Amino acid sequence: MFVAIDRTSKFAYVELHEKAGKMIAAQFLRNLISAVPYKIHTLLTDNGVQFTNRKQDTSAFEHVFDRVCRGHEIDHRLTKVNHPWTNGQVERISRTIKGATVKRYHYETHAQLETHVSDFIAAYNYARRLKTLQGLTPFEYICKFWANEPDRFNVNPTLHSMGLNT
Repeated sequence: MFVAIDRTSKFAYVELHEKAGKMIAAQFLRNLISAVPYKIHTLLTDNGVQFTNRKQDTSAFEHVFDRVCRGHEIDHRLTKVNHPWTNGQVERISRTIKGATVKRYHYETHAQLETHVSDFIAAYNYARRLKTLQGLTPFEYICKFWANEPDRFNVNPTLHSMGLNT
């Protein structure tokens, strides 16, 4: 499970994959960039081989994940080794997703799990009101921010709204 969460709006993006390789991680980042209506300027990941070269790989080429970050002018930062709480928001949303899905229900197929996770994330982003956002949903917070600073966005976020036109 690849998870991204915006630290400000708490907007979450999730993809499930059978394997977690570096090419899949790079595609996840490309999908994330196209899914959010604003420019991503900083990205914090753990030190997994999906996101960065190992310390002993001194002669390796630039990691594909870093190339995607560079191509989109994203500052890629890494958490401190063996300190998962550095990226606590991702850890927390991952625990919430697992608690609402795989720890509570049994799935016959991977497709059923994917459907349930995507439904949960849609409900979280578009319907769940968060105290940290003064009772707004993550999507409402993004729209409110867009109204104040539209120049920080690639597209109008209301075009990403759930409903009859999606």
